[in-house]
Amino acid sequence: MKKIKDERLILQNLKNIRIAYIIQTLGILGILGYDFVTKGFDGMRENPLWLVFILTTVISTYLSMSISIDHEGNEKSPKKGLTISLIIIVIVSILIGFFVSITHGFTIANGIMMGGILLICGLVPVIYIYYLRTKRQNEHFDE
Repeated sequence: MKKIKDERLILQNLKNIRIAYIIQTLGILGILGYDFVTKGFDGMRENPLWLVFILTTVISTYLSMSISIDHEGNEKSPKKGLTISLIIIVIVSILIGFFVSITHGFTIANGIMMGGILLICGLVPVIYIYYLRTKRQNEHFDE
């Protein structure tokens, strides 16, 4: 196969892929919606399409992050952004952990576990964005 060099064809190919992805996502959501209505939330989550949907959404989000970082201006400091994001994640994790622990039927251990899970889940994208920003900044210094 020959590599496509015409930018118009490349753009059209990307638009076609986007349309196929949208149709696929709507189909998956339709099937999951049907399972939700007929079998409830647990029945919907038992469907393997649930895992496919979650996985493709997470991957799509991470791929979009790199485009967003390339699109933003050079004036953003990676360390400052990391510090602000870490402070916000820690505060939100502590607050949610606290509110879970004082909710009827839950213990302090449940609050700590929920806060810890949110902290870890929040750290992954923040560290990834920091990595992308420092990589981009280093590329600009190399030029």
